[in-house]
Amino acid sequence: MLAIERRNAILSKLYLDGKVIVSQLSNEFDVTEETIRRDLEKLDKDGLARKTYGGAVLVQNFSTDLPHSVRKHANVEAKQSIAEKVSHMLTDGDCIMIDSSSTVLYLLPYIKNLKNITLITNSVEALIELSDKDDWHVFSTGGKLKRGALSLVGPSAEKMIRGFHVDYAICSSKGIDLNMGITDSNEKDSEIKQEIFASAEHKVLVIDSTKFDRISLIKVCDIKNVDVIVTDKEPPSNWVEYLKSVNVDLIY
Repeated sequence: MLAIERRNAILSKLYLDGKVIVSQLSNEFDVTEETIRRDLEKLDKDGLARKTYGGAVLVQNFSTDLPHSVRKHANVEAKQSIAEKVSHMLTDGDCIMIDSSSTVLYLLPYIKNLKNITLITNSVEALIELSDKDDWHVFSTGGKLKRGALSLVGPSAEKMIRGFHVDYAICSSKGIDLNMGITDSNEKDSEIKQEIFASAEHKVLVIDSTKFDRISLIKVCDIKNVDVIVTDKEPPSNWVEYLKSVNVDLIY
């Protein structure tokens, strides 16, 4: 196993359990404890973990991008719940645009039974997942591959997105706040989400309940600029009242 693969595996454990123990990791990966300590030092330096005596704990930093392999296996039940709810919104013949977020990717197994779907995405994993759908029209945005994210970003991807008008745009984000709106962790992803939302008749934000009252680095748009928010459980009452006041449908 390469060092970067081991660190990603450690980060996945951190994301799921909140902490890791050096001695346990040493046994599991069959490497020395000193090697594990160097891995934890690297994660600490990158702002993803905080070293403690004998191990490390996860740093909840909503302005930092976790690797796709880690995000994909986090909050799985919540993402599946959200995906199932979104699937009921879609029908045969729809034109859909999705981003590369792990939450949105959980939607694909729930809608693969639909027919004659046109789907545009900047997600490399979505393209692979849908490679067997002969009756679908699947388009890649093209663009520059974002390291560690399995997504395509940049001006060429944005230009391609602007050439479409779809029925549904489905995106996620790192945070949503009553004052700051919908935010994400980096400029490139935020720009892609902005273009995707601008290209759709119906704008759907999918976001798990842990992201409410969280602010990440870059603003995507105001909350009132989306039509529907789908989450896994009812948010606090002030959110329910606010979304009603700005005519944003809430599904949970």
